[in-house]
Amino acid sequence: MHPALLLLTDSRLPAGGHAHSGGAEQAVASGAVHDLPSLSAFLRGRLHTSGRVATAFAAACCAACGAARAAPDAPPGTPPWTGLDAEADARTASPAQRAASRIQGRLLLRVARRVWPAPALDSLALAVPDPHHPVALGAAAHAAGASPGDAALAAAYHAVTGPATAAARLLGLDPVEVHRLLADLAPDLKELASLVSGPETAWAELSAHSAPALDLLAERHARAAVRLFVS
Repeated sequence: MHPALLLLTDSRLPAGGHAHSGGAEQAVASGAVHDLPSLSAFLRGRLHTSGRVATAFAAACCAACGAARAAPDAPPGTPPWTGLDAEADARTASPAQRAASRIQGRLLLRVARRVWPAPALDSLALAVPDPHHPVALGAAAHAAGASPGDAALAAAYHAVTGPATAAARLLGLDPVEVHRLLADLAPDLKELASLVSGPETAWAELSAHSAPALDLLAERHARAAVRLFVS
């Protein structure tokens, strides 16, 4: 694991991740998440659906940066950002989730360009100013010197820690017990990170797992009159 992964997954990184609950706020409001067992099921389901897509795209974008830099006939640091971002967009059915992903991606890209200046990040900002979060995460991981596997692990980690923290705050759960749930998911995080694809993988073959329940929660949350989290 590259040391930069610790910074990319740190909740204190000023990229706005703390303002998003990943659907947990609306899941709590609807009663779907109300205690530790229901939170555990929610986190596991999120990880293996939208989280799986995020890990695939974070890894693919990180690998694409390396492939573009290594290609003798391609300008350094110019991966096919528009195509990768469009594929991520096509796998995000909910307009509310697409908006939330792009907000987080834009903020992460802004921070990463200051912390790890790199041509790949500059080209991404030029091609897609508000990229999906996994796209920005993969590019940031590459700029920081991390591997596609590291990028995938960071994406998997983000898929569960944000919602877990939000649920703990909303329900007043014991934070130690919530972190125990996260520790129980460690093998799942490792497994998803091990499924990363190489740069030669066709974009259409990347993970396309869906979670209709999460889409519905996101749309309800976007229309809620009172909410603590952006998403």
